[in-house]
Amino acid sequence: MKQIIIIGGGAAGFFCASNLDGNKYSITILEQNSDVLQKVKISGGGRCNVTHACFDPKELVQFYPRGNKELLSVFTKFQPGDTMEWFDQRNVPLKIENDNRTFPESNSSQTIINTFLNETQKKNVTVKTKCTVKEIEKQDEKYIVKTNSGDFEADYIVYTTGSSPKSLKIVENLGHKIVPLVPSLFTFNIKDELLKDLPGTSFENAGISIPQLKTDESGPLLITHWGLSGPAVLKISAWEAISLAKLKYNFEIEVNFISIDMDEAEELFQNFKQSNPKKSIGQSKIFEITNRFWQKILEISKVDLNKQVANISGKEMQKILENLCKKKFQVTGKSTFKDEFVTAGGVDLKEINFKNMSSKLLPHFYIAGEVLNIDAVTGGFNFQACWSEGWLIAQDLNTL
Repeated sequence: MKQIIIIGGGAAGFFCASNLDGNKYSITILEQNSDVLQKVKISGGGRCNVTHACFDPKELVQFYPRGNKELLSVFTKFQPGDTMEWFDQRNVPLKIENDNRTFPESNSSQTIINTFLNETQKKNVTVKTKCTVKEIEKQDEKYIVKTNSGDFEADYIVYTTGSSPKSLKIVENLGHKIVPLVPSLFTFNIKDELLKDLPGTSFENAGISIPQLKTDESGPLLITHWGLSGPAVLKISAWEAISLAKLKYNFEIEVNFISIDMDEAEELFQNFKQSNPKKSIGQSKIFEITNRFWQKILEISKVDLNKQVANISGKEMQKILENLCKKKFQVTGKSTFKDEFVTAGGVDLKEINFKNMSSKLLPHFYIAGEVLNIDAVTGGFNFQACWSEGWLIAQDLNTL
C-alpha cells in the first residue's frame, strides 16, 4: 500500500485526509504541536468561522489580496456551497449569519474538530503529535521525512504546515522559492486624544484612507485600548500588508467616522441648526454616533458643550466636521487581530499547479494552506482556501 505523509495537522491537512481513499493508501498526519487543528479551535472566538456564504467564485476571489487569480479555478471546483454540503452530509448543520460568515449551528469549533477526527478515524489515518519535521530528502521515487520521532518513508507528500519560517525553510531547501513573510490582518496602534477613554465605541460604516499609499477602505470600525480595529482596518491591513511592512508600520491615516463627505455633513448640520436653534450642542443628535463620541469630538474641537446650536460659529462647525470626516491619525505600530495570526508571503504561486495543488518542481508533492503565498481578509475566507485546496489534492490522489 502506498504511503501518504501529510505534514501539518491543520485545516488543509485534515480536510485533505478526510477526503482521501483510506482503502487505497496508508495515511499519516505529522503535527509538531501536542494538539491538532489549533487554528480551527480558536477561530471565530471558539465558534469556528467555517466559511463565508459567497457562492460565486469570481466574487469570492475578491476577498484574497494574494492568490485571487490562482484561486479562481480552485473555487470553480469546490466553493463555500460545497463546503456547506460536505458538513451537512456528515450531520453538521451550518448557519449563515447576517454578515454572511458561516458557523456550525452548535456555535462550537469542537463540532468541526470532531467531524475531522471521525472522518480520519474511519479512514485509519494515523495522527502523530509532537512530531517535528526537520528535513525532507528525495530518494529515488520516494521521500524520507526526518523528524524528532524517527524517519518516515512516503510515496506522496502533502505539505500543509502553515506559514512558520522553519517549515518554509524545509520546502526552500527542496528548491521552492519563498516570498518573504509579512503580517496581514492586523489592527492599528494609535495614541490620540480623540480615542482616549473610548474603547468599545463602534461605527457601523467608516472610511479609512492611507494618503501615502493612495488607498482607502470602508466598513465597520472599532475603537480599542490601543487604537483602531474592525473590518475596515483589517481589510486595509491585508491589502496593503507588504507596503505597510516597508513603512515599518509608521504612517498617517485619515478617518471619516460617518462615511459622508464634508459638504453633505455641513448641510445636515445647517438643517439641524435651523430646526433646533435653542438646543445645547452637547445634547444634539446630528449624526449616527454615540453621545460619548460626539462629546469627545466637541471637546477636541474646543467647543463648549453647553453652547446653543444657533451660536455655533462657522469656524467651530468646520472644526467639528473636520474631526468627524477628515480626522488624521499617526499609526505607530500594529497588533495581532485576536489570535488569528495571518501572514502574506510563502511558497511562490508560480511554482504550483492549481489544477491539483501539486508542486511543479517536485514529483508527488502537494502544497496547500497558509504555507502558500495566499491570504484573505477575515470572515472565513482563509479556511475556505484550505478546504478547497485540500479537497483538490484528495481528488487527485484518489484518481491516481
